[in-house]
Amino acid sequence: MFPVLHLRALLLCIPLSLGAAYAGAQGANVAFGTLKADPTLPVEVTADTLDVSQADGTAIFTGNVVIGQGEMRLSADRVLVVYNEEADGIDRMQATGGVVLVNGPDAAEADKADYSVASGVIVMTGNVLLTQGANALTSERMTVNLTTGTANMAGRVKTILKSGSD
Repeated sequence: MFPVLHLRALLLCIPLSLGAAYAGAQGANVAFGTLKADPTLPVEVTADTLDVSQADGTAIFTGNVVIGQGEMRLSADRVLVVYNEEADGIDRMQATGGVVLVNGPDAAEADKADYSVASGVIVMTGNVLLTQGANALTSERMTVNLTTGTANMAGRVKTILKSGSD
């Protein structure tokens, strides 16, 4: 018969191993950034070039694009900005090419990112790499909620879990 201490240790390990298996099949919820972002803050965009279309209410920023909103930074090769129907604010942004999202100490890379400004949700797709300190996770899709400071990773989620004896 197991001593109570060993049984508790065994029971604590089971959810970790099941969670890792489940994460690979369904997705993983993780914290993202130490600070919750405020999607109502102004959005600052810098880029090498800007093309504006009055006809469809869009702006295309290209070359070394950096978007800042509070503590959040998003950079990419190209960002399409779509204005709301009233043309008095941004509805969404689509970033492509070398996309990097940074919030606090956490950073994520992907092929593409779609940011819905009103909801504060960023969906990153294609070769997603999330780094948090010495830890890294990969997946095909990550949905970041900037207002709650959480993210969900889905699509072949992979990470290396350290045993603590390293």
